[in-house]
Amino acid sequence: MFGRKPKSLVGLDIGSSSIKLVELKKKSADYELVGVALEDLGQDTVVDGAIMDANAAALAIERIFAGQKTKSRDVAMAVSGHSVIVKRISAPAATEEELHNVLAYEAQQHVPFDLEDVSLSYHVLGRNPVGNAVDVVLVAAKKEKVLNHMSVASQAGATPVVMDIDAFALQNAYELNYPPQPDHTSALLNIGASMMNINIVRGGIPLFTRDVTVGGNHYTHTLQKELDLSFEDAEKLKMGKAGTPEQSEALGHHLRSVSEILLLEIQKTFDFFRQTAPTETIHDICIAGGTARTEGLKELLATEFNIPVEVMDPFRKVAVNHAKFDPAFIAEVAPRMSVAVGLALRSFDSA
Repeated sequence: MFGRKPKSLVGLDIGSSSIKLVELKKKSADYELVGVALEDLGQDTVVDGAIMDANAAALAIERIFAGQKTKSRDVAMAVSGHSVIVKRISAPAATEEELHNVLAYEAQQHVPFDLEDVSLSYHVLGRNPVGNAVDVVLVAAKKEKVLNHMSVASQAGATPVVMDIDAFALQNAYELNYPPQPDHTSALLNIGASMMNINIVRGGIPLFTRDVTVGGNHYTHTLQKELDLSFEDAEKLKMGKAGTPEQSEALGHHLRSVSEILLLEIQKTFDFFRQTAPTETIHDICIAGGTARTEGLKELLATEFNIPVEVMDPFRKVAVNHAKFDPAFIAEVAPRMSVAVGLALRSFDSA
C-alpha cells in the first residue's frame, strides 16, 4: 500500500480494550520476536472497532513505542466491523485488465455503500473450474474508518504503510503457527472486548468471514448488572482476580449465560457458511483474543459443535528470548496478540 516497501513493519492492533504491538525479524525460514507490548485503553476510547477518542488512542500508541524503543515507526494496521465488507465472488475475466473492469461492476452489486466512500481491494484465488471466471476475494472498507486509523497512527508519530482487516491478519498468524492442510477447514475466532472476527479457512484460502459486535464486554456488563459491580470490579472478577466467595460462586453461571450468546452467533455464522458451501465440513475451531480464555468457553464450544477447540498461541513457532521477554507475560497475553502477530508478518510480504 502507498507504493513503497519498508525495511521493517511493526504490527499495530488497535482493539476495543487495548492496543497491541508486535515486531518480528526473520532468519531464513524462522521468525524471532523483537518487540511486544500492550497498552490498555479507557472504556469508550474504541467502540465496536471505531476510534471514538483519537487523542487517548494516539497517546497510548506513543507510550507503546516509547517503552519498546523500536527502530521502525512503519506500521501495519487493520480494521473490522460493519464498515468492512468481504465477499468471495467469481468474476468472468480472462486478463488482468478485464478483471479490473469487471470488479468495478461487481463491487456495485456486493458493496452496500456508495463506492466513492470506500477503499476497494481484491485478491485473486485462482481460476474457477466452471466457465471462464476467476475466484476473487473482494474487500471494501469505508474510507472514513481507514483514514481514522491512519490519522491516529500519524498523530502518534507512526507511519501507516499497510492497512489489512482483522480476519485476514488472524489467518496470517494461524497459518504461521498451525500450517494448514489442503483439505482441512478451520474456523478462526478472534473474540475481543466488543467485536468477534470469524474467518473460516481451508488450506490457506478464506471461505467465509463475518464480524459480530459481541465480545468480552458482554461478560463484564452482565456481571455489573447482576452483581451490582463497577466496570473495573466486574473486569477483575471476570478474570478471576477478585471477588467475594458469593460472587465467585455466581461467576460460572453468569459467564455461561453470555458464552451461550456468543455460541448462538457462532452457530448462526456456521449456518450462513453452510448455505454458501453445503459440501464443506468444519473440522476444528481456533479461538484468539482477550476473551479466548474465559472460563468454560472453550469447553462449551467443543461440546456444542463436537469438534476440537484450541486457544491460539501466535508465538508457537516464533523464537522468544526468555532473557528479554518474561515467559509468564508472553503466556498471559499470547491470545490477545494474534492479530498483531499477523500484521507484523506483513513485513515479510513479497515486494
